[in-house]
Amino acid sequence: MLRPLYPTRPSYHTGHLKVSGEHRIYYELSGNPQGINAVFLHGGPGGSVSPSSRRFFSSEAYNLCLFDQRGCGKSEPFCETQNNTTQDLIDDIEALRVHLGIDKWLVFGGSWGSTLALAYAQSHPDRVLGMVLRGLFLGTDQEVDWFMTGPKWTHPEVWFPFADFVKETEAQPMLEAYWQKLTSNDHETRLSAARAWSVYETSLVTLHPNKDARSMAQSPEIAMPIALFEAHFFRNKLFMEPDQLLNNIGRIKHIPTVLVQGRYDVICPTYNTWRLREAWTNSEVEQKNQTSDDQSNLQIQIIPDAGHASFESGTATALMNALDKFSVRLRQT
Repeated sequence: MLRPLYPTRPSYHTGHLKVSGEHRIYYELSGNPQGINAVFLHGGPGGSVSPSSRRFFSSEAYNLCLFDQRGCGKSEPFCETQNNTTQDLIDDIEALRVHLGIDKWLVFGGSWGSTLALAYAQSHPDRVLGMVLRGLFLGTDQEVDWFMTGPKWTHPEVWFPFADFVKETEAQPMLEAYWQKLTSNDHETRLSAARAWSVYETSLVTLHPNKDARSMAQSPEIAMPIALFEAHFFRNKLFMEPDQLLNNIGRIKHIPTVLVQGRYDVICPTYNTWRLREAWTNSEVEQKNQTSDDQSNLQIQIIPDAGHASFESGTATALMNALDKFSVRLRQT
């Protein structure tokens, strides 16, 4: 049965943590300070957290940490790509955990947040109680190529304006053409490119068109970081080795994980869930404490009437159910 989201609760603490010479990340805590510790990893790269991000979590069961990744949202400096890599973000999550005095926490991530959740867990498997993932993105070249060109087969009315904004050539593919405009010295050129990119992505997020989201996507505060950081990470191959997350899956298959995936996700296609399942099943467990149920630690739920967005009703309900089950399970351990 579909469920309403939890009511929005105010945060009980906010702050900025300096994580490098120039970067300070914004974070906030909400819920029950005595509850199960959890961290929310937003999407993008280039997204940010909002009060609605808290609404998947019971404020009685969880002590929730939300933060804006480097250069995003309220983190400073805004839209800074220097010293901004996947490993930097992994280090930031760990620095935040240490700063807050948390031993272990549940990791929640959707889209790019799922990439970061897997990468963080593989770097610090002893600090992760469990994972809830949504709209899986493995950070591969194939996925980036699909994002840039694949939707022309399903959403040509959305893709062609995106492609026509830049002139792709053999010497300058579409991604590089966008990067040139997003880093132009001219403000209007940068903003126009960011809006074209952001509207394209937002138009693909939900199964049914969302005019309000498309309108919001044109806001400079939303469009600029989404376009700039996605282009920055994409052209640098997400700062990961090929199939890095799948090749290292043995490090984390002892961690209970729930993956919620929209059947008609055009941004992060459902094929990724199969690749993760196959890697999970066929990999060797690196930890000495291997148990007989390592195979069953991955649960995949395909939502038949959903796209990529976390707030589509079936997806939101599945995410909340997973978090509620984790809260019962973790309180019993």
